[in-house]
Parts: sequence; structure tokens; C-alpha cells
Amino acid sequence: MLYLVRHGEAAASWGDHPNPGLSETGRGQAEAVARHLQDLGVKQIVTSPMQRCRETARPLETLMGVEGRVLEAVSEISTPDGVADRVAWLRTFMAGTWDVEAQSHIAWRDTMLAELEKLPDQTVVFSHFVAINAIVSALQGAARTGVFRPGYCSVTSLTRENGKLKVQQLGGESETRVL
Repeated sequence: MLYLVRHGEAAASWGDHPNPGLSETGRGQAEAVARHLQDLGVKQIVTSPMQRCRETARPLETLMGVEGRVLEAVSEISTPDGVADRVAWLRTFMAGTWDVEAQSHIAWRDTMLAELEKLPDQTVVFSHFVAINAIVSALQGAARTGVFRPGYCSVTSLTRENGKLKVQQLGGESETRVL
């Protein structure tokens, strides 16, 4: 089993700050999900390098007495060069399909999936709304880039069948500030 966890509530919106940490609410969410993940028997921690993911992973790191592995491949999607309004671009991206996406975004998704497939079972990956959607979309064979709305600190469970990852259960959903 692999667990994908969306970071806790950020102190600033995706369009307002390039790398915010967690809000007070987000820190509480991180504490709660850490206890839940410990109960699930998580053995390893992987996290996006983004501050909000690092801060979401920290309570579990403390409970387990380990430091998570920072993995660039599970980081947030990059905004294309020349885009002035990141929020408008993201809304369009999440309403779209993979067949019209830039090759760099498809490569990002495929690299992330390849890295996840290498991880041992009972690993938790702290990542992002768009990244989790990209993985779920790929595993479900969906054409759409946005397939669900993972809530803050929601836990999406992946399992392996015949050596391939498969979505076992989507994490809880909620509205977002941006979409």
C-alpha cells in the first residue's frame, strides 16, 4: 500500500505565494493525519520539497523519529513560462485533458508515476492537489487532468496488483481556494 496525502491548508493561496507554509488550521490537519498514518503502519515518508508539504510531513516525522526523503518528482506542477495569471492557467489545466497538454506536463506526470512505482509498500507521499490528480488520472486511464478534489490532508490509497499501482480508495474531497 502507498498513501498519497495532500498537504494541509496553506497560509497563502497557490496564486498568491510561490511556496507558502501551513496556516494554523493546516498545522492541526497535519497533526491529525500523522496520527492516522501512524495507525496505518506507515514505514517510510516521502515529501515534495515545497514548504507546505514539508510542514505537513513534520508531525509524522516526529512521531516516527525519522526524516522524510525529499523527492522533487512529487512536487507541484510547473507553471509554463510567460503565464501571468497562474490561477486562470490552473483552472484551464484542471478542466482539460492530457491529450492537449504540453509534453513537459505529460513527462512530469509520467516521471512522478515511475518514481512512485519504485517506492516500497507502506510509504506515505506528501504531495499536491494537481500531482495527486495526475497520478489518479494516469492509474485510472482517464483522459481528464482533473478527476477529483482531494481535501487538505486527505489520504488516497494505492495498492499493487501484478506489480502495477492501482487506486484502492480516493481521499476525502473538498472545495479549494483556487478551483
